[in-house]
Amino acid sequence: MATFDATNTDKTVSFANSNSAAYRTCFMKLPNVPNLIGGGAGAAVATAVTLNPPIPTGATNITVHVTPNQDAVPFVTAKTVTGFTFTLNPRLAANTLAVGTNDITVSWDI
Repeated sequence: MATFDATNTDKTVSFANSNSAAYRTCFMKLPNVPNLIGGGAGAAVATAVTLNPPIPTGATNITVHVTPNQDAVPFVTAKTVTGFTFTLNPRLAANTLAVGTNDITVSWDI
């Protein structure tokens, strides 16, 4: 598992929901997070990410957006305040994933 230091951590935007309850949405950017090469045509690649610093305890609505810098479809699992795992699948079953980087944005409400 790799640990990635966040840039622009805890940038906040304040909102009020339909019940007029105020909350803040915070953002963390993780540029250029590497992924390994795929094991062959159609093979997925999973990457575990540990956040440094972690998301504050009590955060809600944790969202992870992954932009793969290759022809792949990402999905995220195991989201916690300390990290998550993202998996890349090649968009076409005949393709093999290359070593590459992914730009990730994490957001949460407090």
